[in-house]
Amino acid sequence: MGTESADVAVIGGGVAGMSTAARLQADGYSTVVLEQHHNIGGCAGYYERAGFRFDVGATTLVDFVPEGVGGQLLSAVGFDPPEMAIQDAYDVWLPDRTVTLYRDQADWDAERRTKLGDDERHLAFYDFIDDLSARLWRLTRTDVKMPIQSVGDLVRNASAVGFRDLPLIRYLRWTMADAMRAHDVYDDRPLRAVVSMLVEDTVHAALDDAPLLNAVLGVTIRRTGLGRATGGMYGFWQSFVDQYTDIGGRVETGRTVRSVTRTGGDFRIDSTAGPVHADQVVSTVPVPVTRSLAPTVVGDRLDEYCSMLQTHEGSALMLFLGVPEAEVDGRERTHHQILRAYDEPLGNGNNMFVSVSAPGDDVSAPAGHRAVMLSTHCAVEPWQDLDEATYEEEKAAARERLLAGGRTVYPDLGTDPVVSEMATPATYEQFTNRPRGAVGGYRQTPANANQGAVPQDVGVEGFYLAGDTTWPGLGTVACVKGSEIAADHVRD
Repeated sequence: MGTESADVAVIGGGVAGMSTAARLQADGYSTVVLEQHHNIGGCAGYYERAGFRFDVGATTLVDFVPEGVGGQLLSAVGFDPPEMAIQDAYDVWLPDRTVTLYRDQADWDAERRTKLGDDERHLAFYDFIDDLSARLWRLTRTDVKMPIQSVGDLVRNASAVGFRDLPLIRYLRWTMADAMRAHDVYDDRPLRAVVSMLVEDTVHAALDDAPLLNAVLGVTIRRTGLGRATGGMYGFWQSFVDQYTDIGGRVETGRTVRSVTRTGGDFRIDSTAGPVHADQVVSTVPVPVTRSLAPTVVGDRLDEYCSMLQTHEGSALMLFLGVPEAEVDGRERTHHQILRAYDEPLGNGNNMFVSVSAPGDDVSAPAGHRAVMLSTHCAVEPWQDLDEATYEEEKAAARERLLAGGRTVYPDLGTDPVVSEMATPATYEQFTNRPRGAVGGYRQTPANANQGAVPQDVGVEGFYLAGDTTWPGLGTVACVKGSEIAADHVRD
């Protein structure tokens, strides 16, 4: 096998990896993306079965409107956006009411007053969250960088934040629970349930642990525009990769990286398909995986972060259904969040998300059928070291919990499926090589987010990080934002 070379090798073909590679390729660097899976996308990827295309993690793209973080990426690299429907609303099904989360602020304000309370305490809390949200989304779309590691970072952030938003600093140690208690609404069960569900989905933490600033962004992401491309993540990535390769970028799928070493002035990335030499490397796989691949490059710089991440890891359970269209007819919206019991812990089928491919989307499903994805968070530990019989029992029980929850919205769901497949942490470990099947990023807390987050630059010249275990953390919009910072380090 011959030796390949590139200016920059990107390890991992998820949102962070592809975004970083596209930015640099558009700037004149030669880039190659090395992805072990046969499809790109990572935790926003897809798989195909019997004519259906299922999203394996994220089912929507956040802030891909023209002025948003995703829109800025497409503009910066000169890519046309794929055909994408922005969701106007989705429904949250509580045990005693249904709350519609509208994108339009006036509609949402009327809905929350009607369904979640409209006395002085509630209105003050709503105003507080709305003001913080507007400020934070404005900052997210600017040049902010965390953690602050140098005087240059401090100057960069001061310029981006500006005088009017400096008071936000006082909330860096607050949690969402602190904010709710300060406004005397924490004990309001329906409001707390909705906020808790949205926080868990985006920050992966309970209210008492969730950093306020991160949580506010999480509970208001729908206002930035939740987009679903025709064909879901498959459709998005087909468009993105076509345009990336058109400008000279290379994507190597099915190429597992085995080690990264440095000799002289460049890096050698050994993989199952031979070595690649690169002047610089951006690793977008989880930090523990990066440490195991490049021990002589990073030394002990990632050890503390790896210890922190393991205590805050989580995973997911997902049920993929390919069904006749009749099983999901009759609902105006295609995205739903369900809480089955107020008094039960979130996750494991209690708080769950249901996404259905759009009517007429024949890329996601054969004509007359729809692709359905049901997901819930779970802990990693209970799924470790199970014998085969116990694992199959737990997997079957999880499937039934998800299906029962989905039938809250679609009573006939799963009665005559063409495809019915269940994913657990063991599945994610097998197909993504993530240790213990931990996916979706770690649970964010004031101690490990923002100034305590894993930086893109860990002090090795030419070797940088991006992805959902680095700042700013979880989800598609965070990975796109982090890619901008990683690309800046390469350019510097």
